[in-house]
Amino acid sequence: MSVTPQSLKTLSRAWEPMSYGFLDASAKREIRRKMIKAVAVPGCQMPYASREVPMARGWGTGGLQVSLTLIRPNMRIKVIDQGADDSVNAASIRHFLARVSGAPTTLDTLQADLIQSRHRIPEEKLNEAQILVLQVPNPEPLRPVQPNMSIARQMHADADYGRMWLQLYEQIVRSGRVMQGASYPSMVNGRHVMTPSPIPRWDVPKLNMAQHLTILSAGREKRIFAVPPYTRVEPLVFDDVPYKVEEHHDLTCSRSGAKGFFMNEIPQEDGSSAYELSDSGFGVKHIQQSTGDAVTFGKTWYENGEMAE
Repeated sequence: MSVTPQSLKTLSRAWEPMSYGFLDASAKREIRRKMIKAVAVPGCQMPYASREVPMARGWGTGGLQVSLTLIRPNMRIKVIDQGADDSVNAASIRHFLARVSGAPTTLDTLQADLIQSRHRIPEEKLNEAQILVLQVPNPEPLRPVQPNMSIARQMHADADYGRMWLQLYEQIVRSGRVMQGASYPSMVNGRHVMTPSPIPRWDVPKLNMAQHLTILSAGREKRIFAVPPYTRVEPLVFDDVPYKVEEHHDLTCSRSGAKGFFMNEIPQEDGSSAYELSDSGFGVKHIQQSTGDAVTFGKTWYENGEMAE
């Protein structure tokens, strides 16, 4: 039996300037493994070897690496920065993801398959087929009370969160209320306390029993954790001090006329304030509707400032 000789060229692939989705196959395999572990143990931080990407550390490298690992040519991408689709950071990340993957982009939450976000969760509910990737600057909720990370990880292992409860209690004693705004510590699946990234208190209840998968990634700190679909996420609260979100239910967007959603405050020259919807894509829909365009709205997490069923 004769064997046809093969050259090295026939056994290797043609040279390409970069791998699909920028990251090499080894990096993607590791991130996938760590994401699977994070889903298996909700809220628990998984270390990974954060790679270099064409973006400075602290500007969303963790979320970008997760998105580059998950992205496919037929996935629609949406990127938001504190609710805005048109900020420099959001536009740059969206352009980069589209360029290295060939995937289409969208500004509509309902049309997106993969949503990468900094500090906000969209106002329209996500479904089971969608994935939310949150950028996280500091993934360790115990850092304010225990700066030694080795001891903090032991505290997570022992489910020892007494110092965190004490911190919240001291805020109530000194100020009459919990002063924790963004990154409100939350218990996931009744076991691990996590920081839900610097999303406002308004957004934390959106993670509780949500239909979608949420992946949180910190590139600078090299940690990944997750909230799987239909998982309990409960903010740390005392029985006699209920959890409160920002009081935005009476505010009206000056551009779109929408009311009952999270707003950005815009200081005016006369000292007063105007308000605009933080979720810019949601605000654009309201503007389009007011001009007579046919617009499809999804179900929202809040109705008149109250959490929807």
